[in-house]
Amino acid sequence: MTEGEKTRLIAWADEMRRVHDRLRTALRVTQEAVAAGDPAEPPARDLLLFCHGFCAALTGHHAGEDRELFPAIARAHPDLRETIRYLEQDHSMIGHLLGGLQAAVDRSAGPDDLGKHLEGIAAIMESHFRFEERKLLSVLETLTLEADVGEVFGPL
Repeated sequence: MTEGEKTRLIAWADEMRRVHDRLRTALRVTQEAVAAGDPAEPPARDLLLFCHGFCAALTGHHAGEDRELFPAIARAHPDLRETIRYLEQDHSMIGHLLGGLQAAVDRSAGPDDLGKHLEGIAAIMESHFRFEERKLLSVLETLTLEADVGEVFGPL
């Protein structure tokens, strides 16, 4: 394997770490915006944009993994199919939680309610990211995947 090929392969693992870090940051910014809001007032327009943006980014990330990354891993590493099934279940659960947050945003829920939704998402998301990184980063360092990074990890 040439140095260029090795760099390209390792880039998938590095990109997953970067995407997860960007999503963690987006969640933290959204949580801070919610916490800074007035509990008696509906969320401000900027806060709604943070919530919508975070939901769209996380959903896009998981859709790309389900569509592009996980099938490629399952083909190359059949022994990881159960792990992938577990990660896909996490994606479904996180999608449900994001739907609850989106519904709260749409009904102009207050900061306390939005904060509770974000706390639940944060707990599951962090557990999911850590498990995914522990199980897949070494695989991504050797996986040959001819695909656009934005298609695989979502347009962040």
